[in-house]
Amino acid sequence: MGTRTDTDRSGNSRGERLMWLTRERVFYAGLLGAAAERSLGGHGVYVSPAGRPNRIRIGGGAWQSGELLVVPPQVPHRVESEEPLILNLLIESESVDPAQLPDFLQRCGAVEAPDFVRHVRAAHARLLAAAGRERFGDLDFDTLFFGRPLVARPIDARIRQVVERIVDDPALPVSAEECAASVRLSFSRFLHLFKQEIGVPFRAFRAWKRARSLLRHVRQSATLTDIALDTGYPDSTHFSHSIRQVYGLRPSDILAGSRRLAVFQ
Repeated sequence: MGTRTDTDRSGNSRGERLMWLTRERVFYAGLLGAAAERSLGGHGVYVSPAGRPNRIRIGGGAWQSGELLVVPPQVPHRVESEEPLILNLLIESESVDPAQLPDFLQRCGAVEAPDFVRHVRAAHARLLAAAGRERFGDLDFDTLFFGRPLVARPIDARIRQVVERIVDDPALPVSAEECAASVRLSFSRFLHLFKQEIGVPFRAFRAWKRARSLLRHVRQSATLTDIALDTGYPDSTHFSHSIRQVYGLRPSDILAGSRRLAVFQ
């Protein structure tokens, strides 16, 4: 596993900010910022790092408060925190069987699960210690945060082939028609089967994977235009609009907030 860290001379990670990025999981301990409404493509989990409740509003609903906030994939929401730091996990929708998730992950909004909250805080502390040694390779994400591997989602082999193609290269300008032809399905059958197997429409899935790939670039010194092109967007305007829809922040704000973030991927 390659690493890129922000460390001092003693080898310890500066502060508490880090991101562990894998193909199917993300753990982020960093700044939330003044995020507007966002809509992420995976199961989102927000944990307060120090016991003060965060707030969440699902769509146009009422505000809820809690130390643990849970949001299913593709659900618009807004999160606010009184603390600068937030702990955030993201579980890719295609990687887990939604019916086999822990009970609290099958809910939406503020959730009571104090044991899990303590577990996430302890996992954060363990990752900080591992970051000082630059060793994440001997850690299993699910076991660290959930105590066991999450149950994988059974997916039709044809749809899995398309999913892996997009995950391998989110910037690839591949259309639904091309994907349907590649697995020998009619266009309409492909769209129906994709949503049935993955839980989200093809177009939303592809848009999310492209926006997610920005996380690999947050510590790079490239310009926004270069990052936009590298992640598959035709221009910086389209890039900025799409990123704001997903994360509730401008790309420039995301990069600025990541300056002291240690990234492991």
